[in-house]
Amino acid sequence: MAETETPSPAIHIPDEWSGAADAIAYGSVAPPPPTALVCGAKNCGKTTFSRHLLNVLLQRYKRVAYLDTDVGQPEFTPPGFLSLTIVDKLTTDLTIPCLKTPERCFFFGDVSAKRDPAAYLKCIYALYDYLREAHQSLNSKEDPAVVGLPTVVNTPGWVKGVGYDVLVKALRYISPTHVVKINISAESKNLPPGHFWLDEDYDETVHLIEIKSARQDSFNRSVLTQKDARLLRDMRITAYFRQCFPSSSNITKIKELAHALASHPPYEVPISAIKIKHLHCQVPSTEVFYSLNASIVGLAISSNEPDDLPSCVGLGIVRGTDLSKGSIYVITPVPLKMLEKVDLFLQGFIQIPTSLLQVQGYMSPYMSTDVLPTS
Repeated sequence: MAETETPSPAIHIPDEWSGAADAIAYGSVAPPPPTALVCGAKNCGKTTFSRHLLNVLLQRYKRVAYLDTDVGQPEFTPPGFLSLTIVDKLTTDLTIPCLKTPERCFFFGDVSAKRDPAAYLKCIYALYDYLREAHQSLNSKEDPAVVGLPTVVNTPGWVKGVGYDVLVKALRYISPTHVVKINISAESKNLPPGHFWLDEDYDETVHLIEIKSARQDSFNRSVLTQKDARLLRDMRITAYFRQCFPSSSNITKIKELAHALASHPPYEVPISAIKIKHLHCQVPSTEVFYSLNASIVGLAISSNEPDDLPSCVGLGIVRGTDLSKGSIYVITPVPLKMLEKVDLFLQGFIQIPTSLLQVQGYMSPYMSTDVLPTS
């Protein structure tokens, strides 16, 4: 018997949203499964709708692909990633994001695509290409009637200026079967009406679904919840590095996690075994290792193909460097077997949360500029 969704107690799904999700999941009995891209202005409810749609799709399909292009507030990873995650279980609480291990992800290294839209789009294209190649062929072998996986594409709220151009290019490349456009009452912040990403002679098989933001006041105006984006990002990073310790560990406060991380034995990585790449900036060769100290890096595996992007397996905190010993010391929840494959550190602009650096009555070792002693 298929699982049924239990509504989250703290959130209300409007009938309009439920109807839109049902139309996507059950609107067609013929293959291929739907690919739905969700877009709209900041804080309009894209993530909540995407989670709800994911649950509705899982009531019909065993697995659903989730392509996350929101590097600022991703669903299943820490900030700075674009990822493809195959989901096979319902999300019981639509208000709480949860960390999952993606099937494939790339470390963009920033919380917005503004620094390098071209690199950002390249990540999206590569993830979508991987999804088509890996899962269309797999499913067609298992069952010729099933081609591909149903897919939810979550997008950021950057929909004006260059952000609009980036969204249009992503839409044209992915060519979703359904586009869900969430509108708010402030019309100037909304995307253009209609099939804005297509030419006049567009394919009429594309289903455009326009819905209103779920948050309305007594005058039926959209009420945007003012999220503290930085705080939410810090919480995700903190939750990620909490995975360095068993769930049974008595670590319930930020201060306790800061102490635990500071005393946690790091992995010793030979400098000769890795390459270091700085994203979105250039660092003089003499400053490379100093710039790594007390930073968060993407732990990546180089591709054999020169044009392919390096896949990323997680994040690490550089605890320190010892040039005389030729070692870098890294704290990460990535399992050792996977870490042994890492040959590339990617440094971007994702920073250690200040809550892990500034603990009252305690000097964090990350604040020191000294390298570790050789003894």
